[in-house]
Amino acid sequence: MKNATLSLLAFALLLSLPGFARTPAQQNAKDAAVAAAAQSQNSDAIPALPAHKSKTAPANEEDRISREVRHELVMQPYYTLWDWLAFRVNGTTVELLGDTNSIGLKNDAVNTVKRIEGVEKVVDHINQLPPSPMDDDIRHQVARAIFNWGGLSRYSWSAVPSIHIIVNSGRVRLEGIVDSQSDKDAAGLRANGVPGVFQVTNNLRVVKD
Repeated sequence: MKNATLSLLAFALLLSLPGFARTPAQQNAKDAAVAAAAQSQNSDAIPALPAHKSKTAPANEEDRISREVRHELVMQPYYTLWDWLAFRVNGTTVELLGDTNSIGLKNDAVNTVKRIEGVEKVVDHINQLPPSPMDDDIRHQVARAIFNWGGLSRYSWSAVPSIHIIVNSGRVRLEGIVDSQSDKDAAGLRANGVPGVFQVTNNLRVVKD
């Protein structure tokens, strides 16, 4: 009887430990907080997309580095609409962000930026997405749903599409730029209608010339 009592006390102590007795609602709240923090971290990052507006001369050394980093990332041979690269420049330090599905892109991006004149340090925060046949299928279905619909097809015409589709464990994130709020909303709705998609985060930015 004494041993049974001690076992019950030990189990009660385990349940009181942080993280041991977490309800599904608590876990969902934690996941949402992590996602919100990640979104906040990337909100001021510069996207690796072709310059949307006319080029102007860089104002200072940091601007020059930013322009060269953007150019080098956009020109990566394995950079596709399934990948998303972004960056921040702080003096001579470049922080690389984003998610890559293409094998080798993460290392190539880091090594290329390291060779840019004036860059002394590269902080690599690029996430390599795990291989997943299910996610691959969702990627192609979402791309067809978006780019085969009305005026959204024009966003797939360039060598580096301005809409990027990031998929991880059935969760879809749309990154890039569009010309109007209606295009952003339409892309999100089309992605949401794809079977097997658990969640869609629409980070598309509306940018007009």
